[in-house]
Amino acid sequence: MPTSTRDAIRVSRALLFMTQVILSLFVSILLFSFRVLSAQTAEPPTDWVDPDTGHRIVRLSREPGSESLYFHQNAYTTDGDKLIMTSPTGVSTYDFKTRVIDKVVDGRVGVIVVGRKTRRVYFTKDGTVYATNLDTKETKTIVKLPFRGGIASLNADETLLLGSRNTNAETPPNGTGGAGTRQSGIGQDWQTAKKLGPDGKPLTYAERKEMMMNDRLDQRIPMEIYTVSTQTEEVKSILRSTDWLNHLQFSPTDPSLIMFCHEGPWHRVDRLWTVKTDGSGLTKIHTRTMNMEIAGHEFFSNDGKMIWYDLQTPRGEDFWLAGYEIATGKRTWYHLQRDEWSVHFNVSRDGSFFSGDGGDSEMVAHAKDGKWLYLFRPELIPDVAGIKNP
Repeated sequence: MPTSTRDAIRVSRALLFMTQVILSLFVSILLFSFRVLSAQTAEPPTDWVDPDTGHRIVRLSREPGSESLYFHQNAYTTDGDKLIMTSPTGVSTYDFKTRVIDKVVDGRVGVIVVGRKTRRVYFTKDGTVYATNLDTKETKTIVKLPFRGGIASLNADETLLLGSRNTNAETPPNGTGGAGTRQSGIGQDWQTAKKLGPDGKPLTYAERKEMMMNDRLDQRIPMEIYTVSTQTEEVKSILRSTDWLNHLQFSPTDPSLIMFCHEGPWHRVDRLWTVKTDGSGLTKIHTRTMNMEIAGHEFFSNDGKMIWYDLQTPRGEDFWLAGYEIATGKRTWYHLQRDEWSVHFNVSRDGSFFSGDGGDSEMVAHAKDGKWLYLFRPELIPDVAGIKNP
C-alpha cells in the first residue's frame, strides 16, 4: 500500500478517535448538566439534619418563590401560633400547631405587617390598603391613599399607618417601604451595572450599592414622613427633610413612637432617630465617637423597651450588637467576632437571645467564614470585685 494511503488511513482513524472522544465528552457534559439541572429543580426536603452543626432544619414553605418579610416587619400573630409568608400567588399562613399552610390573600400584594392587636395582615394593592383576617379570611378596605407613596408600618393599636414619600415628584407606590427604593427615587439598574472602581477593576455588588446610596443621598430630594388614620383616613405630615428618610418602624407597644433612619452610606449619616406621631420629641439615638464609625439596621425589641442595631467602631474593624433603652438612655453593647457579624440581627420575644444571618467576604466585615445562621446567647462582663462605676 502506498505511503500516502497509509497516512490517509492513519489520519482517518485519528479523526474518528477524536470525534468519538469529543462526542463522549459532549454526552458527559450533557449528562452532568442534566444532573445539575435536576438537582436544582428537584423538590427540596421538608426537613433534614445539618451535617455541620447537627441542628434539624424544617422547611415551612411549599410553593417555590415563597419569602419571609423583611427582618423588622412583624410576621407573627400576637399569640405566636401563625406566621405569614408571601409567594408569587399570594399571602399564606403557616400554623405551628397543625403545620398547615393556608392561603389567605390571592395575588401579588405589598405586605406591610401583621397587626399586633388583631389577627389581620395589612397589605397594599393598587394604591389601597387592605386588611385580611388570618382565620376567617374576611378582607376589609382600610384606606385609599390620596397620593403615590409607600406604607411601611402600622402602630401598636392599629389606628395609624406610617409611610414616607418624595414631595417634589410622583413616584410609584411601594407597598411595604422595604429598602425604600421606589418612594425614594432609586432605580434598580445599580444591581446589574458593571461600574469600574478607581483601579479599573469591576466593583463588587456591595460597592455598587454603596455608590448608589451615596448618589441618592447627594440628590437632596425633599421628602416627608406621614401617618394615615385607619379610622378617618386623615393624612398628617410628621417630618419634612431633604435627607433620605427610610426604614420606618412603629414601636410594637407605644402607638405614638416612630423610629426612622437617615439613609445613605452609614459612615456619612447620623442614621438612627425617633420622633412622636405629633412631630415632637425628635431624638438622635446614636452619636458617632470616631471617624468611620457606623450604626444601622435598627429594630425594636418585642416589648418596645429597647432599640437594637449593628454598630462598628470603626467600620469593618470592631463589631457590636448595640442596644439603647428608650426610657433611660442606658446602653448595652454585645461584642462580636468578625465571622459572627451579620447583615441583620433579631431578638427573641423574651429578649433572652439573638439571631443573625451572617455575611460573606465582600460585605463590610469581610468575613472569611461568615456564611452561617447564628444563635447568640448574650454574656455580660461583670464588674471586678463588685466595684461599680455608674
